[in-house]
Amino acid sequence: MQIALREARTAAARGEVPVGAVVSDATGRVLARAGNRVEELRDPTAHAEMLALREAARLLGDKHLEGCTLTVTLEPCAMCAQAASHARIGRVVFGAYDPKSGGVEHGARVFSHAQAHHKPEVVGGVNEAECAGVLREFFAALR
Repeated sequence: MQIALREARTAAARGEVPVGAVVSDATGRVLARAGNRVEELRDPTAHAEMLALREAARLLGDKHLEGCTLTVTLEPCAMCAQAASHARIGRVVFGAYDPKSGGVEHGARVFSHAQAHHKPEVVGGVNEAECAGVLREFFAALR
Protein backbone atom coordinates (compact mmCIF):
# COMPACT_ATOMS: atom_id res chain seq x y z
CA MET A 1 0.00 0.00 0.00
CA GLN A 2 2.92 2.35 0.61
CA ILE A 3 3.90 2.14 -3.07
CA ALA A 4 0.31 2.90 -4.08
CA LEU A 5 0.27 5.87 -1.71
CA ARG A 6 3.47 7.22 -3.31
CA GLU A 7 1.79 6.91 -6.71
CA ALA A 8 -1.29 8.73 -5.39
CA ARG A 9 0.82 11.59 -4.04
CA THR A 10 2.68 11.83 -7.35
CA ALA A 11 -0.67 11.96 -9.17
CA ALA A 12 -1.79 14.78 -6.87
CA ALA A 13 1.36 16.73 -7.71
CA ARG A 14 0.35 16.45 -11.39
CA GLY A 15 -3.11 17.81 -10.58
CA GLU A 16 -4.78 14.42 -10.81
CA VAL A 17 -7.20 12.97 -8.27
CA PRO A 18 -4.71 11.20 -5.99
CA VAL A 19 -5.33 7.51 -6.52
CA GLY A 20 -2.47 5.06 -6.82
CA ALA A 21 -2.45 1.38 -7.76
CA VAL A 22 0.01 -1.49 -7.78
CA VAL A 23 -0.19 -4.96 -9.31
CA SER A 24 2.02 -7.57 -7.68
CA ASP A 25 2.47 -11.25 -8.43
CA ALA A 26 1.93 -14.16 -6.04
CA THR A 27 5.44 -13.69 -4.59
CA GLY A 28 4.81 -9.99 -3.88
CA ARG A 29 7.01 -8.77 -6.75
CA VAL A 30 5.69 -5.48 -8.11
CA LEU A 31 4.75 -5.87 -11.76
CA ALA A 32 3.22 -2.45 -12.35
CA ARG A 33 2.40 0.77 -10.54
CA ALA A 34 0.47 3.82 -11.62
CA GLY A 35 -1.33 6.92 -10.50
CA ASN A 36 -4.34 8.52 -12.13
CA ARG A 37 -3.61 10.18 -15.49
CA VAL A 38 -7.15 11.12 -16.53
CA GLU A 39 -6.44 14.85 -16.85
CA GLU A 40 -2.99 14.50 -18.38
CA LEU A 41 -4.08 12.02 -21.05
CA ARG A 42 -7.61 13.44 -21.38
CA ASP A 43 -8.75 9.84 -21.09
CA PRO A 44 -11.66 8.92 -18.80
CA THR A 45 -10.31 5.37 -18.54
CA ALA A 46 -6.83 6.40 -17.37
CA HIS A 47 -7.55 5.45 -13.76
CA ALA A 48 -4.58 4.17 -11.77
CA GLU A 49 -6.03 0.65 -11.65
CA MET A 50 -6.59 0.48 -15.41
CA LEU A 51 -3.07 1.68 -16.15
CA ALA A 52 -1.50 -0.77 -13.68
CA LEU A 53 -3.59 -3.70 -14.97
CA ARG A 54 -2.64 -2.91 -18.58
CA GLU A 55 1.06 -2.69 -17.74
CA ALA A 56 1.04 -5.92 -15.72
CA ALA A 57 -0.73 -7.78 -18.54
CA ARG A 58 1.77 -6.37 -21.05
CA LEU A 59 4.70 -7.39 -18.87
CA LEU A 60 3.37 -10.91 -18.32
CA GLY A 61 2.19 -11.26 -21.92
CA ASP A 62 -1.20 -12.47 -20.73
CA LYS A 63 -4.60 -10.83 -20.28
CA HIS A 64 -5.21 -12.98 -17.21
CA LEU A 65 -3.51 -11.95 -13.99
CA GLU A 66 -4.48 -14.96 -11.90
CA GLY A 67 -2.63 -15.09 -8.62
CA CYS A 68 -1.86 -11.37 -8.77
CA THR A 69 -2.98 -8.70 -6.32
CA LEU A 70 -4.30 -5.26 -7.23
CA THR A 71 -3.61 -2.81 -4.40
CA VAL A 72 -5.25 0.59 -4.70
CA THR A 73 -5.61 3.57 -2.38
CA LEU A 74 -9.33 4.02 -3.08
CA GLU A 75 -12.12 1.50 -3.53
CA PRO A 76 -12.20 0.79 -7.28
CA CYS A 77 -15.05 2.22 -9.32
CA ALA A 78 -17.31 -0.09 -11.31
CA MET A 79 -15.15 0.24 -14.45
CA CYS A 80 -11.96 -0.70 -12.62
CA ALA A 81 -13.63 -3.50 -10.66
CA GLN A 82 -14.99 -4.96 -13.88
CA ALA A 83 -11.53 -4.74 -15.49
CA ALA A 84 -10.05 -6.56 -12.49
CA SER A 85 -12.73 -9.22 -12.88
CA HIS A 86 -11.99 -9.65 -16.59
CA ALA A 87 -8.28 -9.87 -15.78
CA ARG A 88 -9.08 -12.61 -13.26
CA ILE A 89 -7.04 -10.80 -10.62
CA GLY A 90 -6.68 -12.97 -7.52
CA ARG A 91 -7.09 -10.32 -4.86
CA VAL A 92 -8.14 -6.67 -4.63
CA VAL A 93 -6.82 -4.72 -1.66
CA PHE A 94 -7.94 -1.13 -1.20
CA GLY A 95 -7.53 1.64 1.34
CA ALA A 96 -10.27 4.24 1.53
CA TYR A 97 -13.90 3.32 0.96
CA ASP A 98 -15.79 5.27 -1.70
CA PRO A 99 -19.51 5.42 -0.82
CA LYS A 100 -20.17 7.78 -3.74
CA SER A 101 -18.38 6.09 -6.66
CA GLY A 102 -17.09 2.78 -5.39
CA GLY A 103 -17.90 -0.37 -7.30
CA VAL A 104 -16.81 -3.07 -4.85
CA GLU A 105 -18.38 -2.47 -1.41
CA HIS A 106 -20.64 0.36 -2.62
CA GLY A 107 -22.61 1.26 -5.73
CA ALA A 108 -22.48 -1.41 -8.43
CA ARG A 109 -20.83 -4.04 -6.20
CA VAL A 110 -19.42 -5.65 -9.32
CA PHE A 111 -18.01 -8.77 -7.68
CA SER A 112 -21.33 -9.55 -5.97
CA HIS A 113 -23.28 -9.90 -9.22
CA ALA A 114 -24.08 -13.35 -10.55
CA GLN A 115 -22.82 -12.09 -13.93
CA ALA A 116 -19.34 -11.32 -12.59
CA HIS A 117 -16.79 -13.17 -14.72
CA HIS A 118 -14.51 -13.66 -11.76
CA LYS A 119 -14.79 -12.83 -8.05
CA PRO A 120 -11.45 -12.01 -6.45
CA GLU A 121 -10.74 -11.99 -2.76
CA VAL A 122 -11.38 -8.44 -1.48
CA VAL A 123 -9.71 -6.73 1.47
CA GLY A 124 -10.88 -3.17 2.15
CA GLY A 125 -9.84 -0.52 4.63
CA VAL A 126 -6.07 -1.13 4.53
CA ASN A 127 -4.35 2.07 5.73
CA GLU A 128 -7.78 3.64 5.34
CA ALA A 129 -7.05 6.80 7.33
CA GLU A 130 -3.86 7.62 5.41
CA CYS A 131 -5.45 6.87 2.04
CA ALA A 132 -8.52 8.98 2.84
CA GLY A 133 -6.29 11.75 4.16
CA VAL A 134 -4.45 12.08 0.84
CA LEU A 135 -7.78 12.53 -0.94
CA ARG A 136 -9.15 14.92 1.69
CA GLU A 137 -6.04 17.13 1.48
CA PHE A 138 -6.19 17.22 -2.31
CA PHE A 139 -9.84 18.28 -2.43
CA ALA A 140 -9.45 20.77 0.43
CA ALA A 141 -6.69 22.52 -1.54
CA LEU A 142 -9.06 22.86 -4.53
CA ARG A 143 -11.72 24.67 -2.50
